[in-house]
Amino acid sequence: MLFNSQVFIVFFLPAVLGLYYALAENRTARQTVVVAASLGFYGWWDVRFVPLLAGLTVANWLIARWFGAARQLRWIPVLGVTLNLLVLALFKYADFLRGTVFGLLGESWQPWDLILPLGISFFVFQKISYLIDLRRGDRHFYSFLDFCMFVTFFPQLIAGPLVRHNEIIHQFSADPRRPEVWANLSRGFILFLIGVTKKVALADTLANPADALFHKAQQASLGLIEAWTAAAAYTLQIYFDFSGYSDMAIGLALMFGLALPFNFNAPYRAVSVRDFWRRWHMTLSRFLRDYLYIPLGGNRASAVRQAVNVIATMLLGGLWHGANWTFVAWGGLHGVALAVNHVWAGRGFRLPNGAAWLLTLLFVMAAWVLFRSPTFHQAGQILGSMAGAHGLGAVSLDREFVIALVLGAAVALLGPTSQEAALSLLRPRAWLAVPAGALLAYLLLLIGGRLPNVFIYFQF
Repeated sequence: MLFNSQVFIVFFLPAVLGLYYALAENRTARQTVVVAASLGFYGWWDVRFVPLLAGLTVANWLIARWFGAARQLRWIPVLGVTLNLLVLALFKYADFLRGTVFGLLGESWQPWDLILPLGISFFVFQKISYLIDLRRGDRHFYSFLDFCMFVTFFPQLIAGPLVRHNEIIHQFSADPRRPEVWANLSRGFILFLIGVTKKVALADTLANPADALFHKAQQASLGLIEAWTAAAAYTLQIYFDFSGYSDMAIGLALMFGLALPFNFNAPYRAVSVRDFWRRWHMTLSRFLRDYLYIPLGGNRASAVRQAVNVIATMLLGGLWHGANWTFVAWGGLHGVALAVNHVWAGRGFRLPNGAAWLLTLLFVMAAWVLFRSPTFHQAGQILGSMAGAHGLGAVSLDREFVIALVLGAAVALLGPTSQEAALSLLRPRAWLAVPAGALLAYLLLLIGGRLPNVFIYFQF
């Protein structure tokens, strides 16, 4: 079930939200509603995935309780982390690793073609962070219902934000019908509406030309104009697609009276690669920092060791995105850029803000080409075309795409962020219901006239 689908907006959300508030006085009842609805939401995609989600949830809760009863056995959380990583490795990386080994040996092989459970990278990382926190001394042990709601809460279940246990579970005890309930409902709805607009009106409009041009690059070389159009379209598409999902997730949670961490902060305005990663997928960035980079030594070692640490962290971050060497290379490219960025800043060098912004944006766009391409050959062809290696060329663009491209660039580079608009600039007013309702009606019609377009990060 997609957030940007008629069945979710018209039926699922009103029903679950209504039942949740009807049972608001009974904490157990309202949380049970959310957990049951979340399992139904997840099972809507493929009911075969539900036992894995439920089984991992029970296993991790039991491991945490076991450690709570025998805290001197510090290997218990390590056992849990290992279990989660093995599950992730089996479903996501088994064929990738087997293919790599057989390829190096020059032998033929048949893939297992395991079905990747939706959102497995997100809910596995969520459990891993909790177990690591326990081992580090964070003694939070939760009831089974609290833990289930933390893991399965449908707004963040499939594609984040990556929420930590100590950010949300303590909120479950608060009465959702507290005095700010109407502000939470209205602001949450506006943030959700902003996310739907980003996804349906911008990301999905940019997707078709971007997909067509990247597909064309598999059969023939693109001209310079085509290559830059493809890169620009995908750069905006992935931003509005994923930040739109995050806006919807955060807005939905707020409608339930729960605050999730923000995930994007105008990343294409960054003036360095380091600044970019402080703004892009912020909950993943801090996960990589706290659970990989710092344990590897972080910036407490020599400059060379620090560079190795950040490159290793980003290589693993790239691998997290997908079982393909292009993702690993994309992560490594960002890791090298972060290492260079640190050396550059450490020696006191500085570019004018305009030049720094342009250089950062061009680097990010070029890296997105590698991220989007299934093979290094295709990425090389497009990057070569962007450098003018295959002539100027031409591209025919429809009006809808041009409007989305220009409007998207303006929003990404100039407009307020989603959270600024929903939580600060737009104050809850009765008259806002009319334009908000009209926009939602328009988006529902737009959704009904198109084939469903899943979120890009669902594949991760």
